[in-house]
Amino acid sequence: MKPDFKGRRALVTGAGKGIGREITRCLVDCNASVLALSRTESDLESLQEEAGCEAICVDLGDVAATREALAAAGDVELLVNNAGISILEPFLEVTVEAFDDVMAVNVRGVLIVSQIIARGMIGQGRGGATVNLSSQASTRALADHTSYCASKGALDQLTRMMALELGPHNIRVNAVNPTVTLTPMGEMAWGDPAKSGPVLARIPLGRFAQPLQVAEAVGWLLSDAADMVHGVTLSVDGGFSVS
Repeated sequence: MKPDFKGRRALVTGAGKGIGREITRCLVDCNASVLALSRTESDLESLQEEAGCEAICVDLGDVAATREALAAAGDVELLVNNAGISILEPFLEVTVEAFDDVMAVNVRGVLIVSQIIARGMIGQGRGGATVNLSSQASTRALADHTSYCASKGALDQLTRMMALELGPHNIRVNAVNPTVTLTPMGEMAWGDPAKSGPVLARIPLGRFAQPLQVAEAVGWLLSDAADMVHGVTLSVDGGFSVS
């Protein structure tokens, strides 16, 4: 059954493309008022035309700009920390700059956004729900993904800390951990069977995820149907985690 978020306001980061764009569309379809955040103005413009959402253009790697942009965000009851980047390098060639850039968006950005929004939720006195977009890479090593895997492992633990300390304020916090998801970028990155084959072979269902499947899992975790689900990292991976 499709959740109904009528009267609730949601913030989705990394909303311009891929999974974040699908999450935004799904939440709007479920009657939420959505504030979409992206660092790319053109993506936000097309998304506003398509989904009828509000928009904030900011780079989450810039802490000061993020805090300034979200200061005027208003009341938010539903938060989806979807924004993330990946810089692929073999372990011995990982640069400090690349590692810092990935951690700044994938972990620190979630911390900063969540602190701001959680304070607002507490001030409203109604609680709320947050979903962080993690990955199967949080628990499995993937070649050339050192910075990304490390960031998603940190994000899982940040999710648990948020759940521990925000739960008493009736703010639920969970993570979704998808396998390879066939966004346009994902299809381009994993379109070569020589690369995708070994990963696909570890998925018992024998297929990668579609953006809508991830978005629907996010919507469920945000909804009242998941009212007692708190502090979990939910695999959306076709069984990859058990292989």
